[in-house]
Amino acid sequence: MKCPFCNHDDTRVIDSRSQDENTTIRRRRQCDQCGKRFTTYERIDTIPMTVIKTNGTRETFDKSKLLGGIMKSCNKRPISVKQMEQIADEVENAVMSSMDKEISSKDIGTMVMERLKEIDEVAYVRFASVYRQFKDIHTFMEELAKMLEEKNSKS
Repeated sequence: MKCPFCNHDDTRVIDSRSQDENTTIRRRRQCDQCGKRFTTYERIDTIPMTVIKTNGTRETFDKSKLLGGIMKSCNKRPISVKQMEQIADEVENAVMSSMDKEISSKDIGTMVMERLKEIDEVAYVRFASVYRQFKDIHTFMEELAKMLEEKNSKS
């Protein structure tokens, strides 16, 4: 690592620590030439995930956009911001750990719906109504009937 002060090529690591839940390593380095210290960060270089939208267009995965959709569906519901962020984190981790570098928006929506269904049925139905693009009241009622049937079979 080149020294940012004197541009000497030889520096040595004097301390290393993990940060950000072990996704980053912070290293304190010292220049062998001038003796000054500086900090470097080491992270895994990831290839951005591409989302294939329903209309066939592609865009880079955006966790903030995902969280925004989750927050809209959870508006005025007893769901904490922490729970919403946890859903977004879980989905992001699942997406990024995929061996493929492309994922359909349908798959992402399904992952969100599975998690919302576990914590709040109203938020789940709100998200599903946008995600599945309910055409009319009948498709909305079909989804509600399916939910009630699942709930009754578990009881």
